[in-house]
Amino acid sequence: MPGQQAAGTPAMTVAGVPALPSPRAEQSAHVAAGHAVDHSTSLTDRDWDRALAAIDHAASVDLVCHVMPDGDALGSALAAGLALRSLGVEVRVSFGDDPQIVPGSLEFLPGQDLLVPAAAVPDQPELMITFDVADAQRLGLLRPKAEAATELVVIDHHASNGGFGTHQLIDPKAPATAVLVDELLRRLGVPLDRDIATCLYTGVATDTGSFRYAATTPATHELASRLLATGLRHDLISRRLWDTQSFGYLKVLAAALSRAELDPAAAEGRGLVWTWVPNADLLAHEVLPEEIEGLIDVVRKASEAEVTLVLKEDPDGSLRGSSRAKGAVDVAAACAALGGGGHAYAAGFTSYDGVTATVARFRAALESS
Repeated sequence: MPGQQAAGTPAMTVAGVPALPSPRAEQSAHVAAGHAVDHSTSLTDRDWDRALAAIDHAASVDLVCHVMPDGDALGSALAAGLALRSLGVEVRVSFGDDPQIVPGSLEFLPGQDLLVPAAAVPDQPELMITFDVADAQRLGLLRPKAEAATELVVIDHHASNGGFGTHQLIDPKAPATAVLVDELLRRLGVPLDRDIATCLYTGVATDTGSFRYAATTPATHELASRLLATGLRHDLISRRLWDTQSFGYLKVLAAALSRAELDPAAAEGRGLVWTWVPNADLLAHEVLPEEIEGLIDVVRKASEAEVTLVLKEDPDGSLRGSSRAKGAVDVAAACAALGGGGHAYAAGFTSYDGVTATVARFRAALESS
């Protein structure tokens, strides 16, 4: 049973692990070291209690994030994995790509010994918890296993999340899924250590754009302060996340910038800057798709455009669209019109219509959103 050990020595052990009281009995009386009191803004104690009860009764837990995971997705899953393992729970961490490749920028994350390929996740998990997954389709190969799970807890902060699963811990006001994981660990009674904090800090820093985006609040900086207090190296984390790229990436970036187009009349005159990356460029320069996720942060610097769109071609010819807004346009609504979703200022979609038609559809969606 996961939870925080009360004072004194428990009388029973299972496989050498002390029998621990339920976290539900502990959460009102104890705040784990390093955690602030409840910084979730829209979830109720009942929401948390139901999820904690599912964890409390599970002998094993599968923790999964979306395909091609970013720092918030993988960092959140690994942080939860490290915490639950410290409580004696059997855990597996996975994501539904084949081959399963951890992005180079995230190779420093602790807890990767918990990672297993999607095939190693049971076909009918006892308990699965998803992290940063706004739609079950984003689970890739793990979607059928998630749908077959006895209990499925969804931890997410995307406004477009429709609420799949048996238990939902979804808070669109949270700047990162990692913020919700910090609250989960507080309620489980797991103190922060440097490894857990490194994973959480990576998640928060990633989804706030290194604390630059509008979703960043005073509470976000307070969380960062607590995480830094564990002794993690935020300078090294930032260097790996944003300041380290292969030479091949520079070539792909240069080509993408040469294709960039500015449409000042789009988004009701607020402007749209867009570009695209053909799969051939990635192959020519031996660059993995996940390496170009940050390319949009370069393109969005154009002062003449409120909205940015980057289309990335996959090997099957489909296009993955990533969009950003600076505060005056809801790109989540525009992306939803193309079958995607996300946050008001950061969203995405998949298209099979070709570059020209996809840009035209996106532009039209901006006008009607």
